[in-house]
Amino acid sequence: MKFEGLLHIMKDGINRSIYSSFSNNLDNRTDTDGGGDATLDMGSRSSLHTGLQMSEDEHWEMNYHEAAIYLEEGLNNEKFDSHPSSPEELPAYLRVHNPWYHGLDLLASLVLILLAFTEDPAVPAFELPVWAHGTIELLALSVIGIELHLKLKWIGWGTIFKHKRTMLKGITLLIMVLEAVVVLCRQSSHFRVTRALRPIFLVDTRHCGGVRRFIRQILQSLPPIIDMLGLLMFFVATYSLLGYYLFTEHVDNGHFQTISDSFVSMFVLLTTANFPDVMMPSYAKSKWYALFFILYIITVLYVLMNLMLAVVYETFTRIERDKCRALLLHRRGAARRAFRLLVSRRAPRAVRLRHFAGLLRHYAPHYGGLDVYLMFKQLSRSGGGGLSRAEFANVYEVFALRWAAQAARAPWYSASPLEPLGRAAAVAVRWRYFEHLVYAIIIGNGVSMILRVFEAAGDLQDSARLLCASWDTWLFLILFLLEAALRIMASGLSAYLESGWNVFDLSVTLLALLGAVMLTIAPKLFIVVMFRPLRLMRLYKLKKRYRDVFGTLVLLSPLMSSAGCVMLVMYYFFAIIGMELFAGYDLRNCCINTTVEDFYKYSENSSTPLGYYYLNNFENILTSGVSLFELTVVNNWFILMNAYATVAGQFSRIYFMVFYLFTMVVLTIVVASVLEAFRFRIQYKRSTTKRDEEKLLHEEVHTSWEEAQRLGASGDLAEELRAHLPPGMQVTFIGTRPRTKEVLQRRMYQADIQKWLAEEDDSEDAPPSTTVTSSEDPLSPPIIQQPDSENNHQIRTGYQL
Repeated sequence: MKFEGLLHIMKDGINRSIYSSFSNNLDNRTDTDGGGDATLDMGSRSSLHTGLQMSEDEHWEMNYHEAAIYLEEGLNNEKFDSHPSSPEELPAYLRVHNPWYHGLDLLASLVLILLAFTEDPAVPAFELPVWAHGTIELLALSVIGIELHLKLKWIGWGTIFKHKRTMLKGITLLIMVLEAVVVLCRQSSHFRVTRALRPIFLVDTRHCGGVRRFIRQILQSLPPIIDMLGLLMFFVATYSLLGYYLFTEHVDNGHFQTISDSFVSMFVLLTTANFPDVMMPSYAKSKWYALFFILYIITVLYVLMNLMLAVVYETFTRIERDKCRALLLHRRGAARRAFRLLVSRRAPRAVRLRHFAGLLRHYAPHYGGLDVYLMFKQLSRSGGGGLSRAEFANVYEVFALRWAAQAARAPWYSASPLEPLGRAAAVAVRWRYFEHLVYAIIIGNGVSMILRVFEAAGDLQDSARLLCASWDTWLFLILFLLEAALRIMASGLSAYLESGWNVFDLSVTLLALLGAVMLTIAPKLFIVVMFRPLRLMRLYKLKKRYRDVFGTLVLLSPLMSSAGCVMLVMYYFFAIIGMELFAGYDLRNCCINTTVEDFYKYSENSSTPLGYYYLNNFENILTSGVSLFELTVVNNWFILMNAYATVAGQFSRIYFMVFYLFTMVVLTIVVASVLEAFRFRIQYKRSTTKRDEEKLLHEEVHTSWEEAQRLGASGDLAEELRAHLPPGMQVTFIGTRPRTKEVLQRRMYQADIQKWLAEEDDSEDAPPSTTVTSSEDPLSPPIIQQPDSENNHQIRTGYQL
C-alpha cells in the first residue's frame, strides 16, 4: 500500500504537512465524483481527523485512507490495537509503514548480522578495526531505534507493553547500544554473548513475516514436544543408570565409568552416532549384553521418536487449521471496519463504486480503472448498485485476480504476420505424438550421456568436454531449443511461462547451452557438467507419484524458505555463543589418552585422514557454521563434543546437547509440515476435479458500458472504461488468480469456513467502532466545513451511521 498524496490540515492553528500531493488527490476526487457534487452524503467519520473541521472531499479522502490502513492491517495480520487513532499518530505510522523504511530496516538488520564476519574472532578477509565495526553497529542500531521511537509515538506505552515482540526488541536494542558504546570506549571486544540476539531485529522486519509465522508455529508446538522430550529423557536417564551398574566394572569400556559418562553415552546413542562402538566392549564379554542396547534403541529411537513425530504432526495440522481460521476472521474484521468508513447516509448498507475506487487509490494505486471496476463487479453478486457488508467481506479474494478480456484469450498470433507460423506450431504441439517424441529425445539425451561417461578419455578435461560439449550435446540442445520455440510460438511467451515445467525445461536447456560454451572456453570449469543431466528430470513427470512430490514441493516452497531462515537464525545464535565459549582453544593434538585421540593427531609434515578433525572449530563465523552443520548431521558429532569437553571442561557438553535438541525440534516440525502439505495435496487432488479447479482459479465477469454508467462510473473512471467497453456491446472478462496454498485451502476448508463465519455472525454484537463524530459529543454528527466561492467558510452538519 502506497500512501502518497496526503496533506493533513489542522484548523486549530497547527498546520502540518504529511504528504505534499493531497491537493492533487482532491482535484481527482472532484473529477471522479462528477464535478464535485456539493450535496455529497457523509458517512462515518475517520478517527484520523478527530475534532477537525473538513470539507466533504477531505472527509472522504481521510475515510478512504483509514479504510486502506485497515485492509493493510488485515493483510499483514497486524493487531488493530496498534491502529492510529488520532491525527497526531498518523505521520509516525505512515513513516514506519513506508516501503522505503521497510527496506532501510531490513538493511540495518542485515548489517548487524554481517558484523559477525568483521568482529573478533573475525574472518581474516573481512576483519575491521574496533572503531569501524563499532561505529557501523551504532548506526544500524540507530536506524532500528528510530523505528521503535516512531512506533511508540502512535502506539503508546500502554499498548507497547502488551506487544511482547516489541518489548523484547526494545530491551535487546538497549543492551546492544550500551555494549557497543563500551566497545568503542575500550577499543576492544569483551565477552559479548548477546550478539547472538541480533537476528531478533531481522525477524521483526516486514519482509520476514513468514519466518515469524514459522517461529510462532514452533512455539505453539512446544507443549507436546516438551512432554515427549520429558518422557524421552526419562528413558535415557533410566537406561543410563542401569548401564552404569551393568558396565562400570568393564575396564575396557570407558563409556560407563561414571554416572555422567553413562548419561552422555546413552544420549549420544539416541542419535546412533556411537553405535555399535559403545556396545562392543561389553558385547565381547557377553553376547547377552546386546539386549540392553537393542531394547534401548527400539524404545527411544523407533518408538518414542516416531511417537513424538506423530504428536507434533497432529498438533501442526491443528495449528494450520487454526491459523487459517484466525487469518480469515482477522481479515473479515478488517473488511468490516473498512466497510463502516465507506458507506454514506444515502446508502448506509452498501459501498458505492466511487467509494470503492477511492479506497483502492490509497490501498493499491497501481490498479487501473478497469481493474477497479471489474473487482467491484465481481464482488457485487447481488447485482445491486453497491456492495453489501457480506459482499465487501470478500474483498481480499478479488485483489489477487488478474483480468483480461475474453477476446484477448484468442491465440496471440491472431491477425498478425506471424499467424501462419503460429498456426503451424500449434498444430505441431497438438499432434498426439508430440509429447512422446519429446520424451524420446530426452531419453536419447540420457543414453548419449551414459555412453560418453563410459567412453575412454585421456584426462578430466577431455572427459568433461565429451560429456557436455561434444557434437551430440549440441544436437540435443538444438532439438530442445526447437521444442521450446514451437511451444512459445503455439501459446505465446506469457502462456508458456505460466507452466512450471516449461520454465524448468527452458532454464536447464539454457544452462546446458551456457555450460557447453563455458567448457569450450575454459576446459577446467568442471562445475558446468551438472547442467546437461538436469533435463532428464522431465521424465519424472510421467509418473503420478513424482508429480505429487513436485507439486508438494511447490506448495512447500514458501514454508521451506521460512524454515531455512529459521535454521540460519538458529545457526547464527549458536555460532556466536560457540565463538564466545570456544574460539580460544586449539584442538590439534588436544585429546591425548582419550577415546578421540586419533581424530586430533596433527603433524606439520603430514596428518592421517582422521587427524583433520581439528578443523571443526569455532575460530570464526564461517567455520562455526560448518561445525554446527556437522553437528546437525549427527554423524560422529560426539567426537567434537568430547574434544571440547577435554580442553574446555565437562560442562561444555551442555552446549552441544542443547544444540542437538534445538535442531531435533525444528527438523521434527519441518518433517511434520512436509507430511501435512503432502496429505493436503493428496486430499485436494482426490476431492477436486480439473473442472472444479478451473472454476476456483478463474472468474468471469459480463458487463457493458451501460451497466458501468448505471453503477455510477463517472469522471476519469468513466473515461478509462469507455476505451474497454464499447457502447451497446456486452464484454466478458476473465479473472485469473494464482494457484497458492491459501487459495486451495478455501476449497478444502469450504465447509469449515462456512461454519466459522456462521459462528462469528452468531457471536457478533455491535462491533466497536474507532470512528468518531465530534470532539465533544460522540453521538453527534460530524462537523463538515463547506468552503464557498468567496473563501468564507460555513459550518453544516453531516451524518453518523
